Amino acid sequence: MLTGRSLHRYVLGRVGERIKPMDDFRIQLTETDDPLRDRLHEEINRFNEDVTGFRDGRPLNLRINGETGGLMAGLTGWTWGGTGYVDVLWVQEQSRGAGVGGSLLAAAEGEAAARGCTQMVLSTHSFQAPDFYRSRGYRECGRFPEYPAGHSEVHLRKSLAAQPR
Repeated sequence: MLTGRSLHRYVLGRVGERIKPMDDFRIQLTETDDPLRDRLHEEINRFNEDVTGFRDGRPLNLRINGETGGLMAGLTGWTWGGTGYVDVLWVQEQSRGAGVGGSLLAAAEGEAAARGCTQMVLSTHSFQAPDFYRSRGYRECGRFPEYPAGHSEVHLRKSLAAQPR
C-alpha cells in the first residue's frame, strides 16, 4: 500500500530482487505473467466503469483453425462504451495474403457494430500492418515515434455504422 510518499524515491533492482524498504513499503519487479496483470485490469476496469457509467465491456475473441485443428489466425480485443478495440490480430505466415486477416477484422467489426459500437480502434507498429488497416478504412489518429527504436507505433480508427440489435 502506498503511504503518500513519492515513488520517484525508489530504485528498482534486478528481476525478482526484493527492494530494500525506503520509508514504508517495498517494490518488487517481476517479469513473469502472474495474477498481477489480471488484478490490475480488474481494478482499472472497475474504476473506468464507475467514472463513465459504461458497464458493457465484453471480450471480443475470434479464431480460425486450420485443417489439422491448429490455430491459423486469431483476433483478440474487446468492446466497451461504444468502441471496439483490436488488441492482437495474427495470421500464420503461410496464410497471409489470402484474405484471412481481412475476414477476421470484418467479423470483429460486424460484432462490434452489433454490440452498438460506432468505432473500432487499434495500434500497430510501422513494421507490422498499418497499410493493411488503411486499406480497410482505418485512418491514422496518432503515432509514437521511436517505439521501438527505428520504428513507430501507429494508432488507427475506423467509424462503424452501428447495427440494430
